[in-house]
Amino acid sequence: MMANTDRNGTVAVILAAGKGTRMKSDLPKVLHPLLGEPMITYVVRALEQAGVGDILAVLGHGGSQVEQVLQERVRPVYQEEQLGTGHALLMALPQLLTYGGGDCLVVCGDTPLLAGETLAELRLRRSQAGAQATVLTAVLDDPKGYGRIIKEEDRVTAIVEEKDADESQRQVREVNAGAYCFDLNWLGKALEQLTPANAQGEYYLTDVISYLAAQGQLVTSYQVADPEEIWGINDRLQLAKAQDRLRHRILAGHMLAGVTVEEPGATIVGPLVEIGRDTVLETGCQIFGKTVIGEACVIGPRSRITDCRIGKGTAVNQSTMTECVAGEKCQIGPYTYLRPGCLLADKVKAGGFVEMKKVTADTDAKIPHLSYMGDCTIGKKVNVGAGTITCNYDGVNKFPTVIGEGAFIGSNTNLVAPVNVGPGAYTAAGSTITEDVPANSLGVARGRQTNILDWKNRPSKK
Repeated sequence: MMANTDRNGTVAVILAAGKGTRMKSDLPKVLHPLLGEPMITYVVRALEQAGVGDILAVLGHGGSQVEQVLQERVRPVYQEEQLGTGHALLMALPQLLTYGGGDCLVVCGDTPLLAGETLAELRLRRSQAGAQATVLTAVLDDPKGYGRIIKEEDRVTAIVEEKDADESQRQVREVNAGAYCFDLNWLGKALEQLTPANAQGEYYLTDVISYLAAQGQLVTSYQVADPEEIWGINDRLQLAKAQDRLRHRILAGHMLAGVTVEEPGATIVGPLVEIGRDTVLETGCQIFGKTVIGEACVIGPRSRITDCRIGKGTAVNQSTMTECVAGEKCQIGPYTYLRPGCLLADKVKAGGFVEMKKVTADTDAKIPHLSYMGDCTIGKKVNVGAGTITCNYDGVNKFPTVIGEGAFIGSNTNLVAPVNVGPGAYTAAGSTITEDVPANSLGVARGRQTNILDWKNRPSKK
């Protein structure tokens, strides 16, 4: 039965089975994060941007973890024994043979700088040339360690690894970038001819190129404009270098779109983040995940925001926000911690040293300082005094607190959930509220003050 290709007749294979021993980690190499996103997700995104709708991933070490991260975005194929890049592609061959032709892009899972535009152009170049394969290449000032591209005029005849190259071949500066676009029918024929006839006993994907050339088929190359795109990640030094390059690339895009970044060298923004024009990112802020920030906001300094939506004109000062929504013209911080499930309407103030979890706060609500609010609904124009907490957890279950519109919560109030404070109600400072407070009422729950006179001069107890 023939599989369904995408509208462009293209399938892609990501080679991601290697252990990555030089990372010295229990985490599979392709899952090491760059700017908060696993390395392999950059490769998947580049393929999606290139218009590929069907992606296979050849997995091995830690394959179940990789599957969990990628979920429905790829179809997994397993390489139980790592016998080379050609062997990895052989594992995908049964599925590739179900296609009725078209293009097959092959890329490595450890090349996060590879751009979608480059992969789209690679496919286009193969189609325009009528080639059976097109190899992505780069010209390097120092090609040490890379396989060299051997040509006769404009035809690629072989890819020679450095350890196998003679002196003249080592002088070649055009190198293999590890990405290919194949005619699917010819790729299947070539893979079936692979043998491990080398000292390592492995199947090399580069032998496919030699086979096609030997059969008189056309193999061409496409030279990438930016050689940094071909960087492969093998250790943590290379990981840091690639992350720095990605960080500058992403920040440059935002700055050109009208975002002010006060100190690019001390600011981190993930690849999925959206930021509106005239927003200012102050020194040391870190923004990750699918965060969306509106126009004319001020973020930072040293704020950390993950998977949040922040409305126009909101200021976040030295605070942490995770999986929250803040409306327009909110004031958050300093040192505020908004945990998952918080939904702040417009003009809400969550001030210094405030922690909130699963809180819905309506317009103009104020929690100015030194408070914990959990599992709580706060109405419009509520004022929560300093030191207030919701006692929402009894050691087994969580319970809700509801504070009605216009209520005033006195300083150091303990709201023992489940409890309701009605609209317009007050609680006296220092109260422990265990019962509902009706609308427009004052709730007082504290012991009567007793003064013991001359306490300072009392006889010492022996």
